[in-house]
Amino acid sequence: MFLQRSSLFHSFVGLLVIFTIFVTGCSDTTIDQENTSDKDKQKVVTFSWPGDIGDLNPHTYFPNEFFSQAMVYESLVYYGEGGEIQPWLAESWVISKDGKEYVFHLRKDVEFSDGSLFNAAIVKKNFDTILDNRKQHEWVELINQIKGTEIIDEYTFKLILNNAYYPTLQELTYIRPLRFVGEAAFPDSQNTFKDGLKSPIGTGPWVLSEYKKNEFAVFKRNEQYWGTKPKVDKVVVKVITDGESRVLAFEKKELDFIFGNGVISQDSFQFLKNSGQYETKLSEPTATRTLLLNSNREATKDLKVRLALQHAFNKQAVIDKIFYGMEKKADTLFPPTLPYTKINIKPYEYDAEKAKQLLDEAGWKQVKGKPFREKDGKELQLELLFNSTDNIQKSIAEFTQGDFRKLGIDVKLTSQETNTFWTTAFQGEFDLLFTSTWAVPFDPHSYLASMTTKSENGGPDYNAQLGLPIKKEIDQKIKKVLLTTDEEERKILYSEILTTLHEQAIYLPISYQSNIAVYQKNISGVDFLPQEAEVPLTSIDVN
Repeated sequence: MFLQRSSLFHSFVGLLVIFTIFVTGCSDTTIDQENTSDKDKQKVVTFSWPGDIGDLNPHTYFPNEFFSQAMVYESLVYYGEGGEIQPWLAESWVISKDGKEYVFHLRKDVEFSDGSLFNAAIVKKNFDTILDNRKQHEWVELINQIKGTEIIDEYTFKLILNNAYYPTLQELTYIRPLRFVGEAAFPDSQNTFKDGLKSPIGTGPWVLSEYKKNEFAVFKRNEQYWGTKPKVDKVVVKVITDGESRVLAFEKKELDFIFGNGVISQDSFQFLKNSGQYETKLSEPTATRTLLLNSNREATKDLKVRLALQHAFNKQAVIDKIFYGMEKKADTLFPPTLPYTKINIKPYEYDAEKAKQLLDEAGWKQVKGKPFREKDGKELQLELLFNSTDNIQKSIAEFTQGDFRKLGIDVKLTSQETNTFWTTAFQGEFDLLFTSTWAVPFDPHSYLASMTTKSENGGPDYNAQLGLPIKKEIDQKIKKVLLTTDEEERKILYSEILTTLHEQAIYLPISYQSNIAVYQKNISGVDFLPQEAEVPLTSIDVN
């Protein structure tokens, strides 16, 4: 996710001129072939993303982006404000007394963007291709719990589970993989995970109209959309990998808004906010920004080293100097406002002397005349892996490197672009890793479930926990808490799991992160949606 000031004038004509210039610069692609009178009537908004949108397949993962998948594809139910599960492609549902069967009554007024019908048959076909690749989706525990699917009639679909699974409806709201593509999108093999899609055909409010990999994507409004149609005609997504370049493009009015977490530095956000030339917003806390400490690496396998790092990290200084006090200090893996996450633990407060003592006890001693601690003739060097496109991670990484050096710890910073970063993370090739919890509707249950699976489509946590002698016990408790129907037992198990993870010092919570929005004065309808990854493109308007 240096600054130049620009004038405030931003009319429809100016916006369309910018759009035209952008199109002309893309040598191989013409975005529009419409006549001038049609263009004058259109409303177009432009924003940027650090990477490419991917191939828009809701049944796969990287390099797909959550926000673009959510533009095109929809779910049976929707995660609303405050966690309310709302009807969406299913207008109602009935759950059996034993909690093992869900019967969904589908809307009868939904078509895919190619005009084909949405019905129980296509719902079952999508579920079946996902279930054919269960191993790739095992981070979603619901996938593991599905025993079968049935078509009751044209607009009635049944989901049959092995066990009563309390987060079923919540997991059906996820942006991937349980969303639906039209019949014509399926490859000849019918396997959407292995062979991709013929074309991105969904029921959502947007349709991909033009695309040039690693440069731009253009989405037009789906005129057949069953729900509330977007207020603008088109959305242009420019790929801008660098945060400072993104700010410059915004100031030159090549972008209408900036949205997300880590897409620009906090310095830039403060500058744009204080300029008075733009509108700015900050969301309520969404997820927990953390450092993941790898218990399966030579130095960080030692609990005393992990505890030392907890006490060595000055969270408040990071919040004051990097976040300008906009984020709240985190002492627990999940915000305590989420279900089952409020636990009675003693936070690891910043204490440099305590950190030094623990490092000494772990055998990492200061050597006179040398900057870094040593043990058995080897320097204490830790590799900190971060995403090069995340401007906030970079700032914190550099702060950490300088602060830890004072304690005799050599922090090697490794910066990688998004896809390489995650590949390295999944392989466990790091000592320290920037990560975050997944926010609602995933936290806490799905994030914990992902810790139990080796699937690269879950997270790097499994490998990072392999050095824990109680790893098996933690996994067993997580699997148990997901299936228990006893509310009191569930509360106890969550408390035990989260307390154990805290005591093992695997996660170093930094702050509870928020999304930012910066937008031009003539843009309205910018707000934050319940799922952190969604961009409010349906409500945005150009005035």
